[in-house]
Amino acid sequence: MTIEIPERFNLTTRLLDVHLDSGRADRPAYHTEAGVTTYRELAALAGRAANLFRDLGVEMEQRVILLLPDGLDFVAAFLGAARIGAVPVPVNTLATTQDYAYVLRDARPKALVVHADLLPRLRPFWKELARPPITLVVGDPGEFLGFPAELARRGETRPAADTHRDDAFYWLYSSGTTGRPKGVVHLHHDMPYCIIPFCRDVLKVTPEDVGLSVPRLFFSYGIANALFTPLLMGSSAVLFPERPEPARVLELIARHRPTMFYTVPTSFAALLKELEGSRADLSSLRLCMSAGEPLPAPIFERWRERTGVEIIDFIGSTEVGYAYLSNRPGRVRPGSTGTALPGFEVRLVNERGEDVPPGEVGDLLVKAESTAATYWNQHERTKAAFQGEWFRTGDKFVRDAEGFYTYVSRSDDLLRVSSQWVAPVEVEAALLAHPAVLEAAVVGAPDEHGLEKPKAFVVVREGRPADNGLVKELQDFVKQRLAPYKYPRWVEFVPELPKTATGKIQRYKLRAGT
Repeated sequence: MTIEIPERFNLTTRLLDVHLDSGRADRPAYHTEAGVTTYRELAALAGRAANLFRDLGVEMEQRVILLLPDGLDFVAAFLGAARIGAVPVPVNTLATTQDYAYVLRDARPKALVVHADLLPRLRPFWKELARPPITLVVGDPGEFLGFPAELARRGETRPAADTHRDDAFYWLYSSGTTGRPKGVVHLHHDMPYCIIPFCRDVLKVTPEDVGLSVPRLFFSYGIANALFTPLLMGSSAVLFPERPEPARVLELIARHRPTMFYTVPTSFAALLKELEGSRADLSSLRLCMSAGEPLPAPIFERWRERTGVEIIDFIGSTEVGYAYLSNRPGRVRPGSTGTALPGFEVRLVNERGEDVPPGEVGDLLVKAESTAATYWNQHERTKAAFQGEWFRTGDKFVRDAEGFYTYVSRSDDLLRVSSQWVAPVEVEAALLAHPAVLEAAVVGAPDEHGLEKPKAFVVVREGRPADNGLVKELQDFVKQRLAPYKYPRWVEFVPELPKTATGKIQRYKLRAGT
């Protein structure tokens, strides 16, 4: 099945109209605490939002920032903005006032849809904005417009704008683990090329599937799971606004009975801990997916043993839109990120840009139709990352003779210890195999000679004393599993690891404290 995108193309026609035109209007699109929302009802919500934005003077190519928890308001605003050719820009709801000031100045939005609880974080810089956006509020609007009330006053239909397939469709500010966020600009034609092959050929998604995503909609992984996948594949998804605490996630699985579950490795670890004292019903799940960072083999094994369901580990990026390397259901190789997906070309290259042979570490480059157009207002970073048809991911991998790729580190995360490379992820996996360890992160730290050595930050399971005896035990444990030079010279016990809102460990914060 070839993916064909006409020159004049608005992606909302594939996300909405195709279901209405092919007899799927009354099938479920979303499941929330309020009940089921059908494709017909979703299209009406999106139509109301599109009419609202046009009535407020939002025009094609102008940005509409979404600062909302997961829910139908988010989806309606996103689809409504894109419907008229404007550009929705989801933003992290857990970011700081400084982050919001940067994004609003960088994106220069015409409109903003925000939850009332987040308004206090905007007020410190609001009067300093050259052009404050038209503001619509979910919740108590105060002096602003109420988004739900304004929606209710609009009509339910709006034709899709006559956009080009290469017009901007949406932006995401990458959550990244280092540096200032980058505005990643995706086009109308991008998402079908990265969503459909993965979901159709690998995950085998059908209209009967129901997805539940722990990563939120403002994150690339989350919006692919809970918006693009169901609406492109004609399936449905569960939406919930609150923080995905483990007990709540297990409750949602039992209530809505999803068939597909998406989260990150740290979340799987937390869920395993919660399951130790729980009789949660996970019988509806047929697939579990993990991305965001590498899935350690011990977590894979514990999850499969506890639930009977394997975890499909894959890697993607905000810039490419979704996955490009993945394991396959029934053919998972624990500790590996799998093989290249249909429609993607990948290369591993050395510092001179030459392809490396199997068994050697190289920088991963990806070639895909779904790759973003640019980083907004960041010309130098765009040139460094988008090299002709190839995107430089910033990840180092090694490939074996069978074509399986194993993650090594971010390009700047490898440690040089005793003149040999050490991958932090390898040491972390060894530590996670110890029964006392709940979470672990490894970074480089200078020894008394200023030479870099591994340092581990460890979250201990309940009931184990975090003392010098455990430090020695963990160091010996790693030495037994890895080459001796790879063991952590220091082990620091911490109550939690610093993470982004989407669950990625922020190693740069750990490095800053060493």
